[in-house]
Amino acid sequence: MTPRTLFTWLARAEVVTWTLLLIGMWLKYLTRATDLGVRVFGLAHGVVFLGWVLVVVVLWVDQRWRLREVAAALVAGVVPFATLWAERRVDRLGLAPRSWRLAPGATAPRTVPERVVAAALQRPAAALVLAAVAVGLTTAALLVIGPPPVPGSGA
Repeated sequence: MTPRTLFTWLARAEVVTWTLLLIGMWLKYLTRATDLGVRVFGLAHGVVFLGWVLVVVVLWVDQRWRLREVAAALVAGVVPFATLWAERRVDRLGLAPRSWRLAPGATAPRTVPERVVAAALQRPAAALVLAAVAVGLTTAALLVIGPPPVPGSGA
């Protein structure tokens, strides 16, 4: 999978989960019908958001993004539907090309983060499992901490 394809998929998945979460919030707070949508879609959105953060960090290392590009992409994951803007911007600026800079046989890694990304690109299946475990453990830890307080609830 190319950096461009990976970034595009995650950007669009963020839009889908944002949409579902906003529908769930509408059902919970405006119609007071159910909070199931927020619980289910909030979890899905959180998992996809963590994946988004991971992909942005990997592209930062592999493509040598400037800090400004990383910050813009991370903020785009927080603002509803802004990942579409980030996807178009990254495409327009050529920040996620069709090949990995640190792929086997390409540029030799020099730093520790580059070595980690290069190792992941050498063993993509193992890297995917490790990424899923990292996202799962982070999600579990955040669930133990609990949801953020609802504005105006006094919490």
